[in-house]
Amino acid sequence: MEIKHGTNKFYVGEDEQNFLAQMTYVSSGENLMIIDHTEVSDELRGQNVGKLLVESGVNYARENNLKVVPLCPFAKVLIDKTPEYQDVLKK
Repeated sequence: MEIKHGTNKFYVGEDEQNFLAQMTYVSSGENLMIIDHTEVSDELRGQNVGKLLVESGVNYARENNLKVVPLCPFAKVLIDKTPEYQDVLKK
């Protein structure tokens, strides 16, 4: 399964408008990435796609020296419970 990076989103699907799953974010200032929404279609539920999308966002934040503010409840729980993601969490 290929996770693609679009305009302020990571997604799975044909293109940004025709996705099966997505995690959207907003940039704030020069070093903040606010994850505001994650959704996965019924077709992909139960395949850890949401986790893969958040992981892609975390990796993107690391590569770009960003801190993450997870406003999306799913992303927040996942990031809070994953010790490996704490380095990018805005505290």
